[in-house]
Amino acid sequence: MKILVMGSGGREDALVWRLAKSPSKPEIFCAPGNPGTERHAENVPIQIDRTEELRDFCRSERIELVVIGPETPLVLGLADVFRGDRMHVVGPGRDGAKLEGSKIFSKEFMARHKIPTADFKVFHDAGSARDYVSDLGKGPIVIKANGLAAGKGVVVAKNVVEATAVIDRMMIEKVFGDAGHNIIIEECMEGEEVSLLVLLDGKTALPLAPAQDHKRAYDNDEGPNTGGMGAYSPTPIATDVILARVKKEIIEPVRAGLQKEHIDFQGVLYAGLMLTKSGPRVLEFNVRFGDPETQVILPRLKGDFADLMLAVAEGSLLDADVKWLDESAACVVLASGGYPGKFDKGIVIEGVEDASEMQGIQIFHAGTEWKNKKLVTAGGRVLNVVGMGEGIQTALARTYEAVERVRFKGMQYRRDIGRRAL
Repeated sequence: MKILVMGSGGREDALVWRLAKSPSKPEIFCAPGNPGTERHAENVPIQIDRTEELRDFCRSERIELVVIGPETPLVLGLADVFRGDRMHVVGPGRDGAKLEGSKIFSKEFMARHKIPTADFKVFHDAGSARDYVSDLGKGPIVIKANGLAAGKGVVVAKNVVEATAVIDRMMIEKVFGDAGHNIIIEECMEGEEVSLLVLLDGKTALPLAPAQDHKRAYDNDEGPNTGGMGAYSPTPIATDVILARVKKEIIEPVRAGLQKEHIDFQGVLYAGLMLTKSGPRVLEFNVRFGDPETQVILPRLKGDFADLMLAVAEGSLLDADVKWLDESAACVVLASGGYPGKFDKGIVIEGVEDASEMQGIQIFHAGTEWKNKKLVTAGGRVLNVVGMGEGIQTALARTYEAVERVRFKGMQYRRDIGRRAL
């Protein structure tokens, strides 16, 4: 089987790595890929926004399965284009991708299908939004840009003054571009967060193992939101009882709601959950593999991942049997200095090979490139160091030992990944 993975981050490196373990030995391509994906796939120098070039490549190579990593091409309808050529695709079409592409659509979808989430209001102008937070009188206040913002479009303001400034940055200064034309202001839910990735084939929903992400840039969940600074799986707080409730109250209503609204969703639904005192509630939906959750979920997955992805695309998940290793997995993201703000690129990275040789360690490339035959930084999140072990404590110890072997100027990372599990 010929497979094309689309994207160039740590998630795509993990996808390629796991697909390459298939007993069927698929021929894998990655567009555009990175220095990590080239270990197991042929990198194709086509950017994910070059729709016609990608389609021509798939036709000429007779690609049988396409796995779309990032959210932007999904929101733009790339999966529809490929399915129009009768290709098997893991990723929803434009209509299903609105669950991530439009926070307003997502919240209203949840309201229509009685899926538990935070109370919310939609605002189309800054003045009305300012008046609303002024009437609230106190924080914390959650403010969300409506569209895609690279995982940074959600701000929890501590008070009214901060909330007003956030509204102005989103709606007046347009720090998130068009995503800030409309915003959502919602109640701040209290509890512990859990990420649950769910495979959907149009008829069947199959949850994967839960994980917990760490969104804030700095230790103790301080600093600005990021695309994710680390993760671990499994999560002790997500018990079998809680997961059964999530499936009944959230996942099945989503599946049924998509069918009722005639939205064909064959791909991955990422449910960001808050486990509150009153039960699990939805923070947000994404429509693709999470990053860095994928990096700790796939190493624990047993069986043939390529067959599982094909089952999603073919609509045959009902017969799929997913099992998991007993080991835990932990991921620490090594980021450029200044991330998620401005950062330098082209900084030489050392120690990756040394760390990769350690027992139970896998390093996924997130923002790297080759320059003058040297591995250098090329993004905000640079490397994902993943450790496996019997129990989260062992997995974390191995991960941080490997982190100490990697070096580049300005390297920053969180030192408290998995602290809740410990």
